[in-house]
Amino acid sequence: MIRALRDPDGANLDRIQVIKGWTTQDGEPMEKIYDVAWSGERKPGPDGKLPPVGDTVNVEQATYTNAIGAPYLEAFWVDPDFDPAERAFYYVRVLEIPTPRWTTYDAKVFGVERPKDQPASQQERAYTSPIWYTPEAKTAAAASGRIGPPSTVAFDSTTPERSAL
Repeated sequence: MIRALRDPDGANLDRIQVIKGWTTQDGEPMEKIYDVAWSGERKPGPDGKLPPVGDTVNVEQATYTNAIGAPYLEAFWVDPDFDPAERAFYYVRVLEIPTPRWTTYDAKVFGVERPKDQPASQQERAYTSPIWYTPEAKTAAAASGRIGPPSTVAFDSTTPERSAL
């Protein structure tokens, strides 16, 4: 279960993502981003990507409105690609709707020109601490065909130094 709420005086939420990381048999690091909850009636496209939420930023006034997004988002998520023999980590990332970038606020407050080489808006993000999954030795060995049937698996929420990929 994943649930995120916007700050009381902040921007509405765009989406919740789960980021999964693992290594291949050759040791190559891999990462996959899953959009698990989002605001509005958007649907992922044929490529699986979610369209942008929109943008209410008024660049000249350095303001935005919460006319888009949602005050909270929630989802129940299960890894569709879970492999009990594979070490992995997971963390949640929450994106707000676009808001003015600090340079946009500064341009309005100080009456100066906004830098043209910088975006006028940004999407703030919040991240959770990772959850580290480490299979038991028997499970990993069974999946590789070295011993009998797999046993139970264990979640490892220790520090990355103790269970790093």
